[in-house]
Amino acid sequence: MKKLSYLFAFIILFSGIKVKADEGMWLPIFLERLNYVDMEKMGLQLTPDEIYSVNNGSLKDAIVGLSSDPVPQGFFCTAEIVSNEGMMFTNHHCGYNIIQKHSSVDHDYLADGFWAMNREEELPNEELTASILNYMADVTDSIFLNLSDTLKGSDRTAAIKKITSRLKENAAEDGKYNVVIKSFFSGNEYYMFVYEVFTDVRLVGAPPSSIGKFGGDTDNWMWPRHTGDFSIFRIYTAPDGSPAEYSEENIPLAPKHFLPVSLDPVKENEFAMIWGFPGGTERNLTSSGIDFKVENFYPPIIEVFGKKLEVWKQHMSNDKEVKIKYASNYAGIANAWKLFIGQNKGIKDLDVYEDKKAFENEFMLWVELDSVRNEKYGEILTIIDESNVEKAVGYSTLIYASLTGVGGTELIGYAGDFSALQSFMEKCKEEKDKKKKVKKQNQIDTEIEKLKENIDEHFKNYDMATDEDVFAAMTEMYYDNIPKEMHPDLLNNLVKKFKGNFKEIASYVYSKSNFSTKAKVMAFLVDPSLKALDKDPAFILSREFMGSLMTASSNVKRSSDELTTANRLFVEGIREMQPDKIFYPDANSTLRFSYGKVMDYYPADAIHFDYVTHLSGVIEKEDPEDDEFIVPEKLIELYETKDYGQYGQDGKMIVCFLTNNDITGGNSGSPVINGKGELTGIAFDGNWEAMSSDIAFAPNLQRTIVVDIRYVLFIIDKFAGATHLIDELTIAKTTPPTVPVAVEVEVIMN
Repeated sequence: MKKLSYLFAFIILFSGIKVKADEGMWLPIFLERLNYVDMEKMGLQLTPDEIYSVNNGSLKDAIVGLSSDPVPQGFFCTAEIVSNEGMMFTNHHCGYNIIQKHSSVDHDYLADGFWAMNREEELPNEELTASILNYMADVTDSIFLNLSDTLKGSDRTAAIKKITSRLKENAAEDGKYNVVIKSFFSGNEYYMFVYEVFTDVRLVGAPPSSIGKFGGDTDNWMWPRHTGDFSIFRIYTAPDGSPAEYSEENIPLAPKHFLPVSLDPVKENEFAMIWGFPGGTERNLTSSGIDFKVENFYPPIIEVFGKKLEVWKQHMSNDKEVKIKYASNYAGIANAWKLFIGQNKGIKDLDVYEDKKAFENEFMLWVELDSVRNEKYGEILTIIDESNVEKAVGYSTLIYASLTGVGGTELIGYAGDFSALQSFMEKCKEEKDKKKKVKKQNQIDTEIEKLKENIDEHFKNYDMATDEDVFAAMTEMYYDNIPKEMHPDLLNNLVKKFKGNFKEIASYVYSKSNFSTKAKVMAFLVDPSLKALDKDPAFILSREFMGSLMTASSNVKRSSDELTTANRLFVEGIREMQPDKIFYPDANSTLRFSYGKVMDYYPADAIHFDYVTHLSGVIEKEDPEDDEFIVPEKLIELYETKDYGQYGQDGKMIVCFLTNNDITGGNSGSPVINGKGELTGIAFDGNWEAMSSDIAFAPNLQRTIVVDIRYVLFIIDKFAGATHLIDELTIAKTTPPTVPVAVEVEVIMN
């Protein structure tokens, strides 16, 4: 790309370019000031107060953040409340881990689906919480006005933490709310989010994976898509409506607002709004940051994840019980693996590096036009670039050490859980004082009980033969990619003993370890021996792998105070450089909305993708020999008889549709809402051609893949027979106007 002249750069920078309406994940607190006029022109019919209000129920009160933490700082998925009895819709893949935990060979809810036909059949989940935003507030001034201008680096960070702790304590109201304060625009602004967290969340329904995960890894991130990616949960509260732990006395949540469901077919170019908790974007990442990811971050992760998935797949294909046990872990790793492949490819295909570099050149031209700006911003890109170069040294080693060593297999990770026991036993052995020795023995006994309590949970989803093969693959990858001077002594000895045969090494470790089977662990904990622990090959490797990981970590250059300041100033500078541009902050797992339209797209020359897919496409993809493309007999029957009820359109059943909304991870399960505030679909994926969007938005290619709400209702009603859930919804459908015959004739004649 040719270097811009000073004159051309000046024209570009100050021409008042604004962000496209379909780009941006916006903070709802600024909806009326920044977005409402544009949204109204595009088809929004709600008032600002109907969308976001602190004092009255509004659309934001129907948006739910899902987490496994009782005091979440972020959310893995989004859900939406769709009834006045706390029923929620989200994605099937968001509920996948929960569904898997409730599944067994006798009750395989992943394969067969699950439908609670009454409230008593709804399944509780100890590790699932639902958060609803009470309000958000800009606390930037509250922090900066109490912050000394002379503070820099870690001192500044510590001072901010102290101030935010006080703000959170005041807003929490003695623990009634979970309060989160996060930085925006790289530390240039701060916002507070006050949530009510509900801990009694129950599984209500889920289609079989042949619907909810149709297309599997092959179709993941791809369009055309034919996946019924949804599951159903319900929030329960104490009888007084307050959050409460699970109890049979609890009652369904009476929400401040819930979303009505539209039965009207989506139309091309109609308004679409998405609300949720997008996890993270890096839209201000520099060219050197991109280079770091492409060269040092993506390749080792893709290689490790790919190999692990390959081994898991072999065992899951041969054993139904293993398939259930590893289903959730496999789905999570597979999604990330394909994501990183797509991001790496997208960055290269869309020339993201070159575009970022060109923008940085423009930025520096602007900086150099003014001596004051040059003093403030002149060195920041150099600092950022040098930091990325320094960080790259040894970074891939750190990833291999983490993912193939300490985190390579379940056996190694589990063996590491016995480190505290070993420490207590060593101290007890060395202690001479009898009274102190008794106390240390009590510590040992307490730790043993704790380990015993965890046995069932660990081995519930563990298969020794599978893990042993994973160990062989991961350990060989570790040996090949970690510098020799960082190799564990035991690993070197085993490689020498078995002449580099890692399958034999794995067989030896698993046969000799006390932690490879449930029976062995239970026997060990009956009479634990320090000598046996110190000789256990899995335990030794877990400690030596951890030592190598710490060495690899120390070799990687950490973010310095200088870099933190440079990043903050860079974002401050680019906002100052473009005063007429409306900026949105990077995603950081806080409540956002995006808006756009239902749209088709052209991914490449002479290729056009329609904005909807149909049930006929499911049938076309059917392959009884491929787990990813099995179609349930009941669904085939419904297709053949065209028994679509009120959910079909012109003899067809729409499955999925596209919008050009801006979303990212964490938006899974987000509601897609029309201009009247009605639910039209559930967002579940992005498209392959725009996988680099976390770093650079691609306006012509960016699409959100949505499961049509009418397909969701069709599956609930016609496929599952759970009509009672349909009855709980508020259904909205436009009644076609009555057209006089004379007008009809006139239209035909024209």
